[in-house]
Amino acid sequence: MNRRTFLGTLAGSLLGAPLVAEAEQAKTIPRIGFLSSSSVERERTRLAAFQQGLRESGYLEGKTLQ
Repeated sequence: MNRRTFLGTLAGSLLGAPLVAEAEQAKTIPRIGFLSSSSVERERTRLAAFQQGLRESGYLEGKTLQ
């Protein structure tokens, strides 16, 4: 292998590496929580309203959020 072939291969691999890494990024699903200082039974109506508001905003459990 001569010097020009080696340097050309090295330069090509270094320039192409960022493009490959950028293309392999995984899509993450946002996780939303509901914190309260009382029990679930006492907050059931607020939790239901919270979930309804998320659905009205276009968020679907398991698909667009966790």
